[in-house]
Amino acid sequence: MKNKVFGYGRVSSKEQNEERQILAFKEYGIEERDIYIDKQSGKDFERKQYSIVKNILRENDLLVIKSIDRLGRNYNAIIEEWKEITKNIKADIVVLDMPLLDTRNNKDLLGTFISDLVLQILSYVAEQERSFIKQRQKEGISNAKNKGIRFGRPKIEKPSNYDYVIELWKNKKIKSKEAIEMLNLKPNSFYNLLKR
Repeated sequence: MKNKVFGYGRVSSKEQNEERQILAFKEYGIEERDIYIDKQSGKDFERKQYSIVKNILRENDLLVIKSIDRLGRNYNAIIEEWKEITKNIKADIVVLDMPLLDTRNNKDLLGTFISDLVLQILSYVAEQERSFIKQRQKEGISNAKNKGIRFGRPKIEKPSNYDYVIELWKNKKIKSKEAIEMLNLKPNSFYNLLKR
């Protein structure tokens, strides 16, 4: 049975574009059906597509990733997953952006030492970047709040005819649907104003 080649990519959110990674996998010769992409944080490995590709990996198969931070951003978890794939499953890994991280090459002691060392450094950098991202987000939110920028949905203002329409509604002279239309509100906004 021929060894399979899989591509695994990840972006942190649904708004981010994974096309750059998919293109790199296709250029490497990976079939589209063998490319797996997650759209979620790299803080852990509880990811649907990653779980699928890991479960179908067999000995001597190849897992291709664009860069180590696409695999994950948690130092210890990256090291554990790397060992799980290369030592337990006995599949190989290639990191396209870091040619030293190609487990098919230099399987001797020195080659293994060098790739393990590079992996540890890059995993550390990936986790540090995650910490920096979180810190920058926190600082950005704090700065925005200090400038008076509000987060969340804006507070709904009462329409000028609100009291009149609500009086009609309370006295059962009009139905909720009519009140919503007269106030030019969405149903959720209408009921939120009532609660307030």
